[in-house]
Amino acid sequence: MTTLPALTYVKGHGTQNDFVILPDTYAQIEFTAELTAALCDRQRGIGADGVLRVATAGALVAEGVLDRLPDGVSGVDWFMDYRNADGSIAEMCGNGVRVFAHFCRSAELVDSDHFTVGSRAGGRPVTIHRADGVDAEVSVAMGDVVLGGPSKTAVAGLHLVGEMVDVGNPHLACVVDGLTPDALRALDLTAAPDIDRTAFPNGANVELVTPLQPSDVDGVDFHAWMRVYERGVGETRSCGTGLVAAAAAALASVDRTEGTVGLTVPGGDVTVSLADGRAVLRGPSKLVARGELLAGWAD
Repeated sequence: MTTLPALTYVKGHGTQNDFVILPDTYAQIEFTAELTAALCDRQRGIGADGVLRVATAGALVAEGVLDRLPDGVSGVDWFMDYRNADGSIAEMCGNGVRVFAHFCRSAELVDSDHFTVGSRAGGRPVTIHRADGVDAEVSVAMGDVVLGGPSKTAVAGLHLVGEMVDVGNPHLACVVDGLTPDALRALDLTAAPDIDRTAFPNGANVELVTPLQPSDVDGVDFHAWMRVYERGVGETRSCGTGLVAAAAAALASVDRTEGTVGLTVPGGDVTVSLADGRAVLRGPSKLVARGELLAGWAD
């Protein structure tokens, strides 16, 4: 790797799914897979589940990072150029959008609590319910949720059938009969799930979900618990698109297509509302640090 110039960064997380945020308005950083992997290395770099570059969509097109503007994204929109910890590109990240939107608002890149975040899966309208320099509560319109039918996986010593779900990126959400929150916590998710590569040629995130329980929270119909193994990362403490996929599969398991589901992951709690084949994800964001990467840090 060539010696890198000093770079400013912000560290943040959404329900402990954590990210290095790189402000880069005009898309001038040479954003290689090697750079991303080094940034996300928890010994060598800052440490994170992924990297969020903050650039305008128009600049990313001009610099050849994007070959075109995705649907619902204008050239002046702030674009979440998201990379997994291994350097691979991901189409979408629901927790990342919340953190990205929080950063944009706190950094005064936008002057409204309602705006569109660009992503490779298309424009994602966001609402900032509250925000300061550290904490925020953000809703993200996650777009279409498409159930694709059953597929098998072997994970954590279990052979399961899950629901294929497309939320702008691929998921296999497994609602496991009889699985309790305690039993879910005890599962070993250190090894990558075995999935059908015919169904998922580019890999998939795999969610393990408890059956739905009635919720005692106003406005929330059901509650469930979830853990996730993310492609290109491993197990993370939360996954925004995975939460949407889990909610959709869990509702389908009780013959419903609409409703609001509260979900608990190792990193915290969120809600997912589904109606008319589309989802809204609401949850917290926290910005925890600002700093500077010194020249030569990755040599």
